[in-house]
Amino acid sequence: MSSIDKQLIQRQMGKRTFQNKLLKALFFMCIVFSILVLGVLIIRVITQGVTHLDWDFLTSFASRFPEEAGFKAAIVGSLWLMVIVAPVSIFLGVGTAIYLEEYAKDNRFTRFIQMNISNLAGVPSVVFGLLGLTFFVRLMEMGRSIMAGGLTLSLLILPIIVVAAQEAIRSVPNDQYEASFAMGASKWQTVRRIVLPSAIPGILTGSILALSRAIGETAPLLMIGALTFIAYLPENVWDGFTVMPIQIFNWTGRPQEEFHLVAASGILVLLFLLIIMNSIAIYIRNKFSKRY
Repeated sequence: MSSIDKQLIQRQMGKRTFQNKLLKALFFMCIVFSILVLGVLIIRVITQGVTHLDWDFLTSFASRFPEEAGFKAAIVGSLWLMVIVAPVSIFLGVGTAIYLEEYAKDNRFTRFIQMNISNLAGVPSVVFGLLGLTFFVRLMEMGRSIMAGGLTLSLLILPIIVVAAQEAIRSVPNDQYEASFAMGASKWQTVRRIVLPSAIPGILTGSILALSRAIGETAPLLMIGALTFIAYLPENVWDGFTVMPIQIFNWTGRPQEEFHLVAASGILVLLFLLIIMNSIAIYIRNKFSKRY
């Protein structure tokens, strides 16, 4: 009986080992395929866009002629949007996470809020564009302004920041809470001096990744009526605007092949900006991880 069981176990182990090797090879091939596709896309964008990428491209406005088309208004418009999106979404998102994790009672209402926050994180961006069009553009009469676009994108990334901040706060060890309370600190003093500094790496990582998503969004801004062609710089948050993704979208829709090459140059600028944002996130996260 024991001999039969031993042979059966050996056959099962051989079958499991084969399945493990097969799945390992399959997953490795998926990774290689994804990297190859990404590499081909990057190489294609670089070879097409590097010819038009110069200082004039960065300091010129959009034009009907591809050799004179520039990216200046789109870059400045994206920076204007981040001036609104970053403080609004980060302050509201982190504040909401602190309240839900530290002060709110565990009842049906808070669980309902948690469920809706998680669901909103997966809602298509065009839905937030419709919300921004209805509420900010028409109901609050902000028009097609930077303020309307910034608040719309803030709503888009707010659930992501809330979830990331909650996970960062939950990762703080209970020992730090108990030590703070044992020293006579109040709830808010514990949150401000113990919890937030320890959770900063996770909060910053989630926030900057969310901002990276916002700076690359097109659909919500098209829904609220962001301009596709603009030959001036906005002077305040109530002016019309365009952003890098919309300008790239406009160029790729042109029938002339030259505009497609100009769009590739715009993609390179957007990728460079996203790499800088993510590099800053990694640097700040590593710095605070060593400190706390």
